[in-house]
Amino acid sequence: MSELGSLRLAYGQALVELGEKDPNIVVLDADLSASTHTYMFREKFPERFFNMGIAEADMICTAAGLASCGKTVFASTFAVFATGRAWDQIRLSISYQKLPVKIVATHGGLGVGPDGYSHQAIEDIGLMRLLPGMKVVAPCDAVQTKAVIHAVAKEPGPFYVRVLKQLLPPIYKEGYEFKLGSSNLLTDGKDVTIGTYGMMVAEALKVQKSLEAMNISARVIDFASIKPVDKSAIMKACDETGAFVTCEDHTVIGGLGDAVAEIILAYKPIPHLRIGMQDRFSESGSASDLYEKYGLTAKHITQKIKDFLEK
Repeated sequence: MSELGSLRLAYGQALVELGEKDPNIVVLDADLSASTHTYMFREKFPERFFNMGIAEADMICTAAGLASCGKTVFASTFAVFATGRAWDQIRLSISYQKLPVKIVATHGGLGVGPDGYSHQAIEDIGLMRLLPGMKVVAPCDAVQTKAVIHAVAKEPGPFYVRVLKQLLPPIYKEGYEFKLGSSNLLTDGKDVTIGTYGMMVAEALKVQKSLEAMNISARVIDFASIKPVDKSAIMKACDETGAFVTCEDHTVIGGLGDAVAEIILAYKPIPHLRIGMQDRFSESGSASDLYEKYGLTAKHITQKIKDFLEK
């Protein structure tokens, strides 16, 4: 892993690329275009960009109106505002209507750091997973982010894409193509499967190396497509590794951990550990301190998996 990359920058670049090819691409933002990087689209296509102000519910309803008239709409703000302040509008105006609105929310998870719990979205994936017809995707690096944005623009119906604030190391190479409903096997293993997404992918790969030094063989799978999730990969892991751990920068309630647990319970009950934020609120602090405190670093995850397997 070498140079760190910005998922938000990749998003802005992908929007410009889409706008150059498709005149029906429209972008909305809730007065945060400098942070979400939708300003890149605004500068290139000002007639197709709309700053809706600090009015997230209005933004979603406007996006629904544009989508009902044949536009493919990307609507962006911080994850905590996109899912919290506008959930009712997303539910009724977008999800129920099955409209092609792609909600690309930045600043998900604890990585927002000092802004505190009011800005740390750790429930967003669960909120979006609950909505019928809503697809949920969370890329882990800049290359995957750009591939995701290009893919969701072609797919019908609504999407929730979670993009992070922090810079992340590269996982994928140029030319990677994202496939909705599929996962990516990053390392193979026979003792335990580690399923993850987003910033936790890089941590999981560190964990895999640490476990290898302990003679524990770990399979690491990137589940960027959280809904629909790759059921076949989960069932295969149940058969071949016999233990499953999910790691996420999100509450353990309603996220990938629950998506995996639902399939394990229905297919083949095996030991399953969910690592993430427990049933509590977070707090203000540096991102590194928060990940350390809540046990979301490679060191903590390695120890948790070792203890889990020993039981």
